[in-house]
Amino acid sequence: MQTLKRLFLFALVLTVALAAHSKVKPTLYLIGDSTVKNGSDNGDKGLWGWGHFLLEFFDTTRLYIENHAIGGRSSRTFQTEGRWEKIVARLQPGDYVLMQFGHNDAGALDDTARARGSIRGIAEETQDIYNPIQKRPETVHTYGWYMKKYITEAQAKGAIPVVLSLVPRNNWKDGKVTRASSDYGLWAKQVAEQTGATFIDLNEIVAKHYEETGQEKVSKQHFTEIDHTHTSLEGARLNATSLVEGIKAAKGLKLDQFLSKK
Repeated sequence: MQTLKRLFLFALVLTVALAAHSKVKPTLYLIGDSTVKNGSDNGDKGLWGWGHFLLEFFDTTRLYIENHAIGGRSSRTFQTEGRWEKIVARLQPGDYVLMQFGHNDAGALDDTARARGSIRGIAEETQDIYNPIQKRPETVHTYGWYMKKYITEAQAKGAIPVVLSLVPRNNWKDGKVTRASSDYGLWAKQVAEQTGATFIDLNEIVAKHYEETGQEKVSKQHFTEIDHTHTSLEGARLNATSLVEGIKAAKGLKLDQFLSKK
């Protein structure tokens, strides 16, 4: 009888433990630049990134959201500074990684100010440099190479990578927003297709909303006088709303199950 009781208690404890484990919330990791999280994420100078407002759209009782984006980083430097490595170490099956890079990748490879640029495109070409910031030799890869590394390493941990084209700058020509469909937006789409990752064309979704609103109003309400890249509170909220629109439309992406019902 005592043996049966012990077996019953063991089975009960195991069942409770497994149930508790199954209820662990997945985490949505955001990685990117200042358009995702600006500065200290407190609206300094009226500037905000869209990641701050993404929490408003999700049921955070069922999904953790961690915004690891940081200003000034490119697809290359977010990795070489060790930021991605720390996230990979924590990834669990069922987690999500939303990645948006490109605004800073066009910079110089080895200047003394930032040394953050990547080689254009998605090929396997490399360039050996001396990094004056980190004071060491470095082999620089293409934008596509770095993006593929994020994707494949997330997939290897059982996480779900989602590649975003970069939100558009406040640049216009003949009443139309300048797209990234021939460079970083295109390359983001290509690497997503090559690796089987979900791609959301955030650049196009936001650009269409800007054009519906009009250049004058967008300039006044969605940006500040500081520059043409970093959004105001209203602009960041629009970008977050646009991302949710893309999440809902993405085929096979089950991230929408965590959206708030409100």
